[in-house]
Amino acid sequence: MTDESSFDIVPAEAIAEGRATDAYFDRTVETLEHAGRNPHVVAEVTADQFATGEWELLAGVEDAARLFEGRAVDVDAIREGRLFDGGPVMRIEGPYLEFCRLETALLGFLSHATGVATAALEARRAAPDSTVLSFGSRHVHPSIGAMVERSALLGGLDGFSNVAAGEVLGREAGGTMPHALLICFGRGEQEAAWRAFDEAAGPDVPRVALVDTYSDEVDESVRAAEAVDALESVRIDTTGSRRGDFEHIVREVRWTLDAEGFDDVGIFVSGGLGPRQLRQLREHVAGFGVGSHVSNADPTDFSLDIVEVEGDLAAKRGKLTGKKDVYRTDDGGHHVALADGSAAGGPTAPPADGEKLLRPLVRDGEVVREFDLDAATERAAEDADAVGFEAPVDDAD
Repeated sequence: MTDESSFDIVPAEAIAEGRATDAYFDRTVETLEHAGRNPHVVAEVTADQFATGEWELLAGVEDAARLFEGRAVDVDAIREGRLFDGGPVMRIEGPYLEFCRLETALLGFLSHATGVATAALEARRAAPDSTVLSFGSRHVHPSIGAMVERSALLGGLDGFSNVAAGEVLGREAGGTMPHALLICFGRGEQEAAWRAFDEAAGPDVPRVALVDTYSDEVDESVRAAEAVDALESVRIDTTGSRRGDFEHIVREVRWTLDAEGFDDVGIFVSGGLGPRQLRQLREHVAGFGVGSHVSNADPTDFSLDIVEVEGDLAAKRGKLTGKKDVYRTDDGGHHVALADGSAAGGPTAPPADGEKLLRPLVRDGEVVREFDLDAATERAAEDADAVGFEAPVDDAD
C-alpha cells in the first residue's frame, strides 16, 4: 500500500500548517516571539514594480485563498483570469506572525500556476481557431499534474490528457493511442492496431490514428483512413530528427488525403510544439497537442514584500513603499497607484477611468470569493483581447 510518504511529496497538511516554508521564516518567528513583536503589516506580492508591457495571466489564486483560511488576515487579489504587467497581484494585511511562514507556499502557488497559464494563453492565441490540447503532464512531477492542467484550461486550452488531474478537476481527460500500441502489434500490422482500437474504444472516444510509427506519414495516413471507416483524424507526432520540413510533410498529408477522397479526415499534430509552430501550421491542421511549452513554462518571479508597518511606510531598497492598488483603463492599460487616494496627480495617483483590479479574497480568515474555472477562462480571453496579448514572435520553440 502506498501513500504520500511513499513518494517525495510534501503533504497538504504541511502546506496548510506553514511547514512547507523556508527555514529562515522559522528563525523569524522565533526571533519576533522572543522579542515580543508581532506588528500589523501590509505586504504585497509583485513580479514587477512598474508596468512593463510584458503581460502575464494570473493563476493559482484559489489555492492561495485556501492557504489563508482560518488566519486573522485580510487579503485582496486580482481575479484569476486577469492579466497584469506590473504592481501587486495580491495584498495581505494583518499581524505578521499570522502569515510569515506561509510566504514560501504562497509564492509557489502563484508563481508556478501563473507561468503555466501564461504559456497556455500564448498557445491559445497562436492558434485561435484550432483545437489545442495540453499533453505536457509527463514533463512534470505527477503531484502537480492537476495544477498544470487547470492552468492550461485557464489559459484557454480545450482539454488535457492527465486522467488523475481530470478526477481532481471534475473534467474528462482525453487521448487516443501512443506509439507503444502500434509497436505492440508489430511492424506491418498498423491496420490491425487501428482496427482493434476502433473496436475497443468507447463511442465517446474520438477515432484518431497515430500515423508515423513505422512508415511514411503520407502512407500511414491513407492506410489508416482506408482501415477505419469512422476515422476522424490522423495524428502526426514525428520525432524531431526525422521531421525535415515539417510544414511540407503536413501539407503533403493534407493534399494526399484530399486526393484519395478522405477530405473529411482531419490532421492533428503534436510533439515539441510552441506558438511559432502553431502559427506556422494552423492553416493546415485541425488541432494540436502542446506539451513542454506549457508544462515546462518558467514560473513567474513573484516576491512578497512588506510595504507598511503599523501604518507607517516601509519597504526595502528597490521596492515601492506604501499600500497600492492597480487599475485597468479603457484603453487596456495597467496602472499602479497609491491606495489611500491622497495623491492629486503624478505617478502615484490613480487613473481617472480605471477599474480597480484588487478585490476582496479573504476577510479575517474567511474566503469571500467564489471560483469558477469556466468564467475565469472567459475572463482571460476577454482580457487578452483588451490588452492585445500575443505570444512573443521570436520564441525559440
